[in-house]
Amino acid sequence: MSLTRIFLGLGSNIDRHQHLCAGLDALAEILTDMSCSPVFESHPVGIKSGPFINLVVSALTDLPLIELDRRLKFIEADNGRYAPARKGLPLDIDVLLYGDQVGNFDGLILPRAEILKNAFVLWPLSLIAPEQVHPAAGMTVARLWENAQIDQQLWPVGFEWRGEQLTPAAMLPPI
Repeated sequence: MSLTRIFLGLGSNIDRHQHLCAGLDALAEILTDMSCSPVFESHPVGIKSGPFINLVVSALTDLPLIELDRRLKFIEADNGRYAPARKGLPLDIDVLLYGDQVGNFDGLILPRAEILKNAFVLWPLSLIAPEQVHPAAGMTVARLWENAQIDQQLWPVGFEWRGEQLTPAAMLPPI
């Protein structure tokens, strides 16, 4: 089966480092050629909670879209996403782009609308894949970020996964 380039958005606001690392570890088992954007912290959007940390993952997959989404739900569940007594959002993983697919796929709408609405999705996406063309908007994500008028505050934060610092030191505030 052929490989498809995908982009996933990950976020957490509970035991954030632990859940994002667990999510990245699980993704590394089912995806290839995986790379991560810098990590950003932001105030919550649409819910009352503590701050979130978010990043975007680029990878290749041979999984069909619906099977990929199903496996992402299992990873979220393994991290407490659907636990009845949970408070906040331990792990959220969204398919942002699956190749150049556009449309409604069994309720999964691509490209994900949050790309154009949320700075915590668009900024990291523009850093990891600046020349990626948004299949519906017809512009690169770098150009979309450059032209974005999104009223959200976010800031880069240090984050280590598997011994690698995902956010370059040059993006972090001086100590």
